[in-house]
Amino acid sequence: MHPLVNIAVRAARRAGNVILRNLNRVDALTVVEKGRNDFVTEVDRAAEAEIIATVQRSYPTHGFLAEESGSTSPDAEYVWIVDPLDGTTNFLHGFPQFCVSMAAQYRGKIEHAVVYDPWRQEIFTASRGDGAYLDGRRIRVTKAKTLEGTLIGTGFPYRENLHYLDPYLAMFRAVSMKAAGLRRPGSAALDLAYVAAGRTDGFWELGLSPWDTAAGWLLIQEAGGMVGTLTGGEYQLGPHVVAGGPKVYEALIAEIAPHLTDELRR
Repeated sequence: MHPLVNIAVRAARRAGNVILRNLNRVDALTVVEKGRNDFVTEVDRAAEAEIIATVQRSYPTHGFLAEESGSTSPDAEYVWIVDPLDGTTNFLHGFPQFCVSMAAQYRGKIEHAVVYDPWRQEIFTASRGDGAYLDGRRIRVTKAKTLEGTLIGTGFPYRENLHYLDPYLAMFRAVSMKAAGLRRPGSAALDLAYVAAGRTDGFWELGLSPWDTAAGWLLIQEAGGMVGTLTGGEYQLGPHVVAGGPKVYEALIAEIAPHLTDELRR
């Protein structure tokens, strides 16, 4: 395992311990509403601080793009893209679908990724050119060739993305007519890790942030899958993402395409 992945695993586990220690005291937590139905807790901030401190002890010159503290040293050769608690709303309700997500970007290119599910104690890792792993075992995307019989993950538009709701619902209907089932667990980083591990066959969502997708993007690529924009273009940590095994990815793009607005095509 690459030294940066080892550090990321250590940092993610420490952040996960912060999350789990607070799971049974949710009612006592300080919760701030950043926007409508967009919450941050003292746990998010404490977990993020643990991640940054752990990385900086070994790599003091590295920069960060983190959900809660923003961007630090953006011109550093290595920048960590961090979501300390992806699925905060789930966490606040005791719904066991949340994770820690970390990706190491070197000169603008994602090179290493870790997604840690503290509830299940599962850790997904990847390094560019070295494959993707779940708890040290190699993982691959599924070999499904069409949407028939597939299980597809997604995320509903909410907060500032509600103006996407009508085209999204048209996409949802189109995909649901072909797939065996659709799931919306509520943690995009973990959803993408599940695609990499073959637990779901594909995924799409609108209005995400770089810390939601950076680690999952590399996991899926290293697991033999594809990640792109809603039009099938090259993904560059933009807000809209489609992912899956190669054939499912193409099938999702085909079902989504008729429902794209001009804004969603950009």
